[in-house]
This record gives sequence, C-alpha cells and structure tokens, in this order.
Amino acid sequence: MFLVLKNAWALLLGLMLLMVGNGLQGTLLGVRGAMEGFSTYEMSIVMAAYFVGFLGGSRMAPEMIRRVGHVRVFAALGSFISAVLILFPVLAEPWAWTIGRMIIGFCFSGVYVVAESWLNNAATNETRGQALSLYMITMMVGIIIAQGLLLVADPSGFVLFVIPSVLVSIAFAPILLSINPTPAFESTAPMSLRGLVNVSPLGAVGMLLLGGVYAAQYGMAAVYGSNAGLSLPEISLFIAMFYVGATVAQYPLGWLSDRMDRRLLILLVSATGGLAALLAMMLGGNYVILLVAAFVIGGTANPLYSLLIAYTTDFLQPKDMAAASSGLVFTNGLGAIAGPVVTGWTMSTFGAQGYFLLIALLLVGLAVYAGYRMTQRRAPSHDDASQYAPVSPSASPIAVEIAQEVAIDAQEHAEASATNTEYDQKS
Repeated sequence: MFLVLKNAWALLLGLMLLMVGNGLQGTLLGVRGAMEGFSTYEMSIVMAAYFVGFLGGSRMAPEMIRRVGHVRVFAALGSFISAVLILFPVLAEPWAWTIGRMIIGFCFSGVYVVAESWLNNAATNETRGQALSLYMITMMVGIIIAQGLLLVADPSGFVLFVIPSVLVSIAFAPILLSINPTPAFESTAPMSLRGLVNVSPLGAVGMLLLGGVYAAQYGMAAVYGSNAGLSLPEISLFIAMFYVGATVAQYPLGWLSDRMDRRLLILLVSATGGLAALLAMMLGGNYVILLVAAFVIGGTANPLYSLLIAYTTDFLQPKDMAAASSGLVFTNGLGAIAGPVVTGWTMSTFGAQGYFLLIALLLVGLAVYAGYRMTQRRAPSHDDASQYAPVSPSASPIAVEIAQEVAIDAQEHAEASATNTEYDQKS
C-alpha cells in the first residue's frame, strides 16, 4: 500500500481534487436551481445531461487519446470543465445548464479515462489491486469533502462556483508535473445488449435498474433536499451519507460475495436498500431517519454495481470479461440517463417523496428479479466463480477493466495456491 502511495500520490491527490470539484458542482446546481425557480422537471433534464455526456465521453475519449495523446486530452478537457463551472451562474437558464452539464459529463469521463489509464500503467501486477482500492477510496472521500464545502459560502452567489473551477484547475498540476504520458491504448468494444442478456439476464437488467438508482442518488439528491425544505447544512450531510455508506459497506459485501450465492446476496442487498427508501418515503419528515436511509441506500446501491459485474463474469471466460464489463457499463449509463428524468416526473407527480418512491421501486424490482433468476438456473460453483473487485459507478470503463484484471489475477493465484497445496498433500 505504501509503495502504491509513493508511486501514485500525485495522481491520487489530483483525482481527489477533481472529485471534490465534481461532487460540489452537482450538489450546488441542485440547490441553486431551486433558488433560480427552475422546476423539478427542468432540473431533471439538467441532471440527466451529465450522464448523456459521460456516456458519450467514455466512448470517444480513447479515440481522442490515440489522435493527440494523453496529456493534450487531459489538459484540454480540464480547461473546458473549469470554464463551464464559471459560466453556470452567469447563464442561469435551464437550456444553458443542460448544455453545460453535458459538456462537463463528457469532459469528466475523458479525464477519468486518462487518469485511470495512467494509474494502471503506474501499478504492477502485485500492486494493481491496492491501487484500485485507493482509487475507489479517493473518489468517495472527494465527494464527501465536497458536501462540506457547500457550507463555506452562499449558494446564491459566485464563490461556490469559483471553488470547484479552481480545484479542477489545481488538480492538473500534480498530475501533469509528475506523470509521463502513457502509450495510446486499445479500448474494448462493449458486448451487445443481446449478448449480455444471453450471458446474464440478471446482470443486464440489474445494471439498467441500478443506473437509475445511482443517477437519482448522484444527480437528484440536492433537488430532493431543496423540494423537501431541508436547510443547506442538512442537504450537505444528507448527500454525504450516501457516500459514507458506500465506503463503509463496499468491502464487507465484497467479502460476502466471494462466499455465497451472489444472486441471493443481490436479492438481500437490493431489498434492504428498497426498504430503506420506503422508510424514508413514509417517515422522511424525521431527519435522523432520512440520514439513516441515505446511509443504507448508498451502502447497498453502490456495492451492487460491483456485485452485478462479478456475477456476470462468473459465466465468462477471462478473454470475454473486458467486453462484457464495457457492455455492463454502457447499460448502466443508459439507465443513468433515464434516471433523473423519471425521478423528476415522480417528484412532480407525488411530491418530494416521489424521489424515494422511485428508488424503492427500482431496488425492490431488482430484488424480485434476482429471486426469479434463482429459479431459472443453478449458481456457478465457488471454485468457478470470479473474484469480487470493488469499483465505483462513477468510474470510467477503464477502471472496470482494471477491476477485471485484478479479479482474474486473484482467481489465478487462488487456483495456483490450491494446486500447490494439493500437490504437497499428495507428496
């Protein structure tokens, strides 16, 4: 772990600053939009635009890198992010924010692709798993810190828009001054939706539903808080609890997933998150219950992303895992694009508590479908199952491919150790 920090501290520091900037602007727009009088539906379009851009960026960034190189892409996209953040309070119109969010989603996706490829290049086979874990922790910590920064100035002014712009600009200094350009890489074409469904219906359907849950959590939580009448400190802590829960639960659930039927674990985790959402919908007037529900939803929805990837790869050969993972990321992105729009509709129809109604329906629906799939085929044996590797829904497909490399290496190491043990016993 210390060796990873020594070799990649500048990259991780820069990534954390990027996540602080990204996390702050997402929450800030939800609060400022309410102040500007934007309707819930208008804000849902604004928030969905980020995921449209993110999905497009994840597909186009590799080609841009091949043409002009990592450093130029990294610097250019960072400049666009910084500029758009400053323009948000200047052009406080739904159409302008929609375009700006789409640009920011595109740029952050490209930035993550570059940064994650650098991180992969800096790690060895022995340290890649530790590097991925540090990367995931860094992303979560950055988003949590961002919620605290929401309280340092008035969201109706300019200062809170300047802060993420400055943070993003500063983030590139430690990265670009300490990292050498890596060679252009070949991106993996995603597996088709039909191919995913044939391999793992639960993985494909689950990722689509989970995309809606994550988009609601990441894009619409601040909009919910404003509509529900929460104060600025209450909104800040409420959103932070989603990511605290995700950080705390990721590794315990990963440990369980390697020791039991993953479909049963997906069912239990989804049902737990769905019940927490229903509790928040019915008793959301109690702020303590609201915080507990956010903690549980974040602690179930985020690890489910890794669980579904691990379950799908249980039915694949190593050579097919990267394509399937890219397909799952794409499917999740489609759900994320629809998520804010549907959330906005439910909130407009049922009031602020429609936010939790949609999350509950999606998670309970996933639990029911997991239960149904358990009746359709047997689970793979633990000997044949892939290893769980934590990965964040906000990461690019590159991080997911790195996670699969880690899982394959871990599985091969476990098989080699078992073979050696068996040989020693016979000897």
